[in-house]
Amino acid sequence: MASGQKTTWMLTGPAILFLAVFFLVPVSWLLGLSVFDEGSLTAANYQRLADQPLYARLLGITLTIAGWTTLLAVVGGYPVAFLIARTRDWRGILLLLVLLPFWTSFLVRAFSWMVLLGRRGALNQFLEGAGLIDAPLALMFNLTGVLVAMAHAMLPLAVMTMLPVMLNIDRRLLLASQTLGAKPGSVFWRIWFPLSMPGVAAAGILVFVTSLGFFITPALLGSERETVIVQEIIFQIQQLLNWGFAGAIGVLVLVTVLAILAFYNAVFGFAGVAGSARQATSKPLLSAITKPVGNAVLGGLARVTDALYDALAALRLVGRSASAERGPGYPLRLVTALILGFLIVPTLFIVPVSFTEASFLSWPPRGFSLQWFGAVAESAVWQEAALRSVLVALLAASLGLAIGVPAAFALARRSFRGKQVLFALTVAPVVVPNIFIAVGLFYLFSRLGLTSTTVGLALGHAVLAIPYVVVTMMAVVRDYDERLDYAAYTLGANKLRTLVEITLPLIRPGLVSAFMFAFIISFDELTIALFLTGGTMITLPKKMWDDAVLQVSPELAAASVLLMAFMTCVILAAELFRRRAARIKAREP
Repeated sequence: MASGQKTTWMLTGPAILFLAVFFLVPVSWLLGLSVFDEGSLTAANYQRLADQPLYARLLGITLTIAGWTTLLAVVGGYPVAFLIARTRDWRGILLLLVLLPFWTSFLVRAFSWMVLLGRRGALNQFLEGAGLIDAPLALMFNLTGVLVAMAHAMLPLAVMTMLPVMLNIDRRLLLASQTLGAKPGSVFWRIWFPLSMPGVAAAGILVFVTSLGFFITPALLGSERETVIVQEIIFQIQQLLNWGFAGAIGVLVLVTVLAILAFYNAVFGFAGVAGSARQATSKPLLSAITKPVGNAVLGGLARVTDALYDALAALRLVGRSASAERGPGYPLRLVTALILGFLIVPTLFIVPVSFTEASFLSWPPRGFSLQWFGAVAESAVWQEAALRSVLVALLAASLGLAIGVPAAFALARRSFRGKQVLFALTVAPVVVPNIFIAVGLFYLFSRLGLTSTTVGLALGHAVLAIPYVVVTMMAVVRDYDERLDYAAYTLGANKLRTLVEITLPLIRPGLVSAFMFAFIISFDELTIALFLTGGTMITLPKKMWDDAVLQVSPELAAASVLLMAFMTCVILAAELFRRRAARIKAREP
């Protein structure tokens, strides 16, 4: 075996083996039930899919919701990521504000939006009190409520995916363009925006495929017209025990999503995500058309932006000249503040509700009481669930990083046979509904004795974490300048020393983002926990789900507030240590 092939197998082998055992085998077993009935082949399940238009309609609803969510999250997240990348002093605080919603359970956020958007909710009460409306607006149990809540949930994911790529953009390119006379609009649209496109592509893919698996938000905030296909799969498995037909629906989802991704690859190419343009072996199908059109569009946007900037400068809202080293202007700060407000307000809305004297979540809260915080603090069940969630998330994130980062290097830097297949395998866990993975892992782990164990749960969560690690790191490695490694080789450093002292420090922002993604995905995961936990062995999301099903208690809000306070302290402490280390390093001779 050639040295290059050996290195490729060393990088990709762990990911292939892990996903083959803990993803392909369980899911293939469940999907196989769609074509087998008592040991014989059958097409009855697929014939039923073809005969009943309901399932095609559900698939169309799912794709529509995922598409709009992706557009809203990426467009809304871009200015936030841009501001964070261009700001040094307040970067830690801004990251904290972006990540704050992530530390609140999806369930609690959904209930928060229900209280906010209801006919007698806080938003309608405010608008009526201000005299802006005469009757309550229908903001819930429709597409509006679903998209608002899903965009709120996906915005942090979009921001954190785009941010590492923006942090790696060389500011000297911006300074050089300004030195040559380019105005701010031209600098952004012709230099910055094209260089940030790998992050935008990665964010779009992650948000889209993640949105396909959402069922809690559409179930709570939507109506029958917003029923997604994952809800039907869960209904077929849990209520009707029709595993074969559920598998057929899953095949329909997989084939549709893979077709969409194949079309995207043919038109635009995955070079922005799966590797650099110089590594691509073929050009996208319509690149000869889309590239000139894209350049023309960017040129028009640059001229419009330059004219708008001149107008704002005349009003003294921005400086007469912009520099790559100066902070962002007021318009960007205002837009970012509005988007951050959209992220934070629903999360902070939980705080006053947690102090209510009432025994259920409602607005406005009744009275003031600390009883729910005391109930959570004194409950051994809440404490054990929280500690177990942290432990499982740490294990899953570490395993996901150890497996996903080498695979991302191979996909981004190397050309080898089966590269597209490996990329499809690594992102498949976010395309396949979580219910499939959960049921399949339950089938496998029950035979291995791993159900209701921390190790089994961490393995299951790592399956979901690997795609986020791979896509995030591929976007980062894609823009990494390999000439720095070659320079180290020339100066006598071996590959290991170059990796430790050159490569890893330079891609550290991407590694941190990937680990945080994996940790958050595991920490807030519910579906797998529903099947792989039991008895006293439960996680924090499972505990919250049980309480939400049995009783909508303010304990949910109190637990979320305590969790947010804890994670806020951790992130602030990390930011203080980072600044202290930076000051010490700056004083070194």
